[in-house]
Amino acid sequence: MYICRMSEIKDALVLAIIDGIQDIKGKKISVLDLRKVDSSVCDYFVVCEGNSSTHVSSMVDSVEDKVREMTGEKPTHVEGRQNAMWILMDYYNVVVHIFQKDAREYYSLETLWDDAVRVDIADID
Repeated sequence: MYICRMSEIKDALVLAIIDGIQDIKGKKISVLDLRKVDSSVCDYFVVCEGNSSTHVSSMVDSVEDKVREMTGEKPTHVEGRQNAMWILMDYYNVVVHIFQKDAREYYSLETLWDDAVRVDIADID
């Protein structure tokens, strides 16, 4: 795994997603660049975590609003809203994974996709 800087992210959709997450104080944002990974299902994963089901749900709403505002795009599918432990938002080439902390640790997506280029975004306090 190679970790690069936030300034290396050029994809407008990914930047809008990050902005939406940060607006609601999402934590531990990681962007996994999967473009050079064989058998990847999309170009990017954006992974982050929230403190509660309410926080996770609020981030989903914020990402939808920010992405629509900045890019005009809507997710093709959103899954996991019922229990809000792990909500997946599918934007075709970018898939957003918004977890509660325990679920993120359990599934450990960053480890499963450790051959991807990874960008860790600093938390905003």
